[in-house]
Amino acid sequence: MNQLYTIGELLIDFTPTAQNGALASVERFTKHAGGAPANVAAVCAKLGQQAALLSQVGQDAFGDFLIETMKHAGVDTTYIRQTTEGDTSLAFVSLTDNGDRDFLFYRRNAADLLYQPQQLPTNLLRAHDILHFCSVNLVESPMKQTHQALIAQAHLTDCLVSFDPNIRLPLWNDAKSCRKTIIEFLPSAHIVKVSAEELLFLTHLENEQQAVQALFQGRIQVIFVTHGAEGATLYTKQQHIKVPADYVQAIDTTGAGDAFIGAVLATLLEHNVTVSTLEAFCTQFASPLLTFANRYAGISTTTHGAIASYPVSHELPFTF
Repeated sequence: MNQLYTIGELLIDFTPTAQNGALASVERFTKHAGGAPANVAAVCAKLGQQAALLSQVGQDAFGDFLIETMKHAGVDTTYIRQTTEGDTSLAFVSLTDNGDRDFLFYRRNAADLLYQPQQLPTNLLRAHDILHFCSVNLVESPMKQTHQALIAQAHLTDCLVSFDPNIRLPLWNDAKSCRKTIIEFLPSAHIVKVSAEELLFLTHLENEQQAVQALFQGRIQVIFVTHGAEGATLYTKQQHIKVPADYVQAIDTTGAGDAFIGAVLATLLEHNVTVSTLEAFCTQFASPLLTFANRYAGISTTTHGAIASYPVSHELPFTF
């Protein structure tokens, strides 16, 4: 069976228990398993596909909690390491009064960033698998080198590669180094998912279609641009289609973008899409693919947390 492999951070998201607002004013928090690559793996597993996460957490209570949460979600935790050399990463996140998210990260001795290339299994990826990664773990670290090694393995085996930058500027020394690194990694992916804000940050172009075309470099075949409550657009080099999102009463948007791309990747796995068939599949099924991903992401915003908010297949009132 085809499998999704995600690589990157697995961390604790602390979200406000009662009220939103600037983090400085929040008094109580609830812990949730998080980290974009972990969220995407959980979505695929809950949608009936095989998914594994490659990451590292501390040899601590938070690390134990995260591994158990991923197992409960159906994710293969074989490649999640635990170490005493670093701590499990923590993130505090709140929705401010103007609708923006307020982040505070505790990652100065992050266990995930210490994941070494030599810890990677050899010959892990196959031609019908998908590798997915984000940008949080692309800061200068052993984990960045591990990403490079695994992406190289994916290219050797003709495995699909998916990249969601999922930009978190507070984790970088400056915006310039963040943008430079993401631009360097983009051509190694066949699938790219960005928000409208991230697209502007990366290209400095106001016109979306011009900005997207500027990103089509290297191996990139398909680009998804998400617009939150307004829906999403699928682009190939030749065409694009936008599908609006259904209205939902959103409570917590944490992990909604991960729900979107997770639903896309689960669909590609289910239909045995490969590097050679990706563009044709996305062209033929653009509308139902976007509709399915939009709806899944929308449902995820109606309850708190990320992984806990992702429904399993039999709970969905819709199908692809």
